[in-house]
Amino acid sequence: MHLSDNLPASAAAAAPAVAEWVRRAPKAVLHDHLDGGLRPETIIELARECGYTGLPTEDPAALGVWFRDAADSGSLERYLETFAHTCAVMQSREALFRVAAECAEDLAADGVVYAEVRYAPEQHLAGGLTLDEVVTAVNEGFREGERRAGGRIVVGALLTGMRHTDRSLEIAELTVAHRASGVAGFDIAGGEIGNPPARHLPAFQHLKRHNCHFTIHAGEAVGAESVHEAVQVCGAERIGHGVRITDDIAEDGTLGHLAAYVRDNRIALEVCPTSNLQTGAAKDYASHPIDLLRRAGFRVTLNTDNRLVSGTTMSREFQHMADAFGYGPEVFEEFTVAAVEAAFLPLPERRRIIDEVIRPGYAALTASR
Repeated sequence: MHLSDNLPASAAAAAPAVAEWVRRAPKAVLHDHLDGGLRPETIIELARECGYTGLPTEDPAALGVWFRDAADSGSLERYLETFAHTCAVMQSREALFRVAAECAEDLAADGVVYAEVRYAPEQHLAGGLTLDEVVTAVNEGFREGERRAGGRIVVGALLTGMRHTDRSLEIAELTVAHRASGVAGFDIAGGEIGNPPARHLPAFQHLKRHNCHFTIHAGEAVGAESVHEAVQVCGAERIGHGVRITDDIAEDGTLGHLAAYVRDNRIALEVCPTSNLQTGAAKDYASHPIDLLRRAGFRVTLNTDNRLVSGTTMSREFQHMADAFGYGPEVFEEFTVAAVEAAFLPLPERRRIIDEVIRPGYAALTASR
């Protein structure tokens, strides 16, 4: 069985069949949340082990359906509520190690060769772990998952500060302290409305002083002004989602000053189509702004956001875009190369992945079609 077939029933019913060439295509994901991608059966088993009784059901298939349906509200705030259950069972070293290892395995099984997976360490302290212990457990889990996948994937962690709390500087310091052990960079996430990124400016300044990478969720629930603040005030290297940058693009395709700046400076947009539909940032796949952004020359990357909550995989996201816009392997190679070029990796490693894994993989894929 292919991993992308093993989806919640509601997601499988809504999703088209994934073409074999899509499954085989090398993929890179920059925007994937650890606590949004658990296997339903793992959630149930971990809940039993830690005594958590808040799950809506203990049937794996039904639980997968529940997560997808709960997220299909059109509201980012309602979407974020689903994470109370996953975080509740991720409060021990063993649980974090298992979830991280399975994440790497699942991504590799879907053809992902490079991934940056993000999570908020402050949300995993209820069981008595320290922030350092949380990061160490996740990093060790990713290394185990890479080993189980036979070295077919490289996974880096992004440590996330939450917009609505006051620990972002502490998490930025944690990012700097652990970047030699598998932490690739920093992120700010959570409810965008009423929580502007500039509130966390000390964290971004600390990261800059230490030459550390960071991305910022922006332009998802709030318009282009959110992207402007993330880029011009905070100095984001990438934008999580960023689809509302289209607010600064006229109907005739003319780019405003902000949109032109983001495009011309190659600031990557971490676009997550299925998630955008769920949170109301887009109406449907056919009208999703990813095609407009691509044609306008933005550095667009394609991502999952939350595989469990969105009932998706990278293969599913590829297939949705292929069905909506007629994209073939050449476009997905473009997205994948863009993702690795924007990855928080040393330049030689980015070049190695592109030249030795992605380019040959797509060449073989094209030759066999």
